[in-house]
Order: sequence, then structure tokens, then C-alpha cells
Amino acid sequence: MATTTDTTLGRFRDRLDDFDVSHTRTDPDGVADAVAAALDGPAVGVPLADGLGELPDAVETDWSPGELERATTGVTHASLGIADYGSLVLPATSDGVEPASLFVDQHVAVVAVDDVVGGMAEALSELGDRFRAERDDAIVATGPSATADMGALVKGAHGPMTVHAVLVDR
Repeated sequence: MATTTDTTLGRFRDRLDDFDVSHTRTDPDGVADAVAAALDGPAVGVPLADGLGELPDAVETDWSPGELERATTGVTHASLGIADYGSLVLPATSDGVEPASLFVDQHVAVVAVDDVVGGMAEALSELGDRFRAERDDAIVATGPSATADMGALVKGAHGPMTVHAVLVDR
């Protein structure tokens, strides 16, 4: 588990702001309310990692491909936050973190404050042994999806148009 300083967390929040990622901070008991306040329904999601709190009832966690297609919001947990980049590390899971975070207009990511690290070197140090041992992988997501391939900047071309991070003090 990472140890996060106030300086690292402040840098993370500043970088989230730089990428137009809204964020709230709460404790595990307030996660359901924080997620509910950020939702634009219908919503699908995956159960949160231990110690991060519970999802509100409005988030469907046993969803079908059709429900994913109709969903506006996807809610997932993040393994880490990377302060230097304002990035969220989304683990590849059998319960669907990738589709719930990528195939929706809005992604709400729940990350523990003590899982925010300073930079990429610390993130790789935190994840490297597990990835090698378990053959895991992850998505490193930084802000909403955006492209300027055809001229003007377009958000949501390859993923969510908006992102909200719920930062959890546990």
C-alpha cells in the first residue's frame, strides 16, 4: 500500500483539475452518497475493492451488454492514483472494470487516498511484482477521452467524455 503525503495528494488534485476531472473526498461511509451525487443514470459498475465503501443502489453491478450499452455512467475502483499525471490506474478484472470505465459517457472512479503515489516509478513499483506474479494488467487513464485527429478537440471519442474521482480516506 502506498503512503500518501498531503503534498502528493494536493498535486494529484491539482492535476485532476488540470484535466477537468471533478472530484470529491469522503470516508468509506460516504462513498455511496458521493457516487450517487456524481451519477448521471442509468449506471453500471463493479463492486468496489475492500475498504472503499459501498455503491448506491442506482448502480447495476450485474449488468448485461445491453445494459452497458444503455448506461450513461460507469463506476469502478482504481488501484492507484498517480499524482504527477492526475492518472487513475484501473485494474483489469473479470467483473468488467474496462467496459464499465470505457464504454460510457461518464466514468466515476473510486480511489483510496492512501493509494495515491507521486509518479510513474512509484506506480510501477507498487504494481510490478503483482503484475509479474499474477499476469495482471491495467489501464492508466488520464482525464476524459479526447482526440484532435481531425482538427478540433473532441471529447469522448475513445472513452468517457467526463470523469469524476471519489477520493476515499480509509
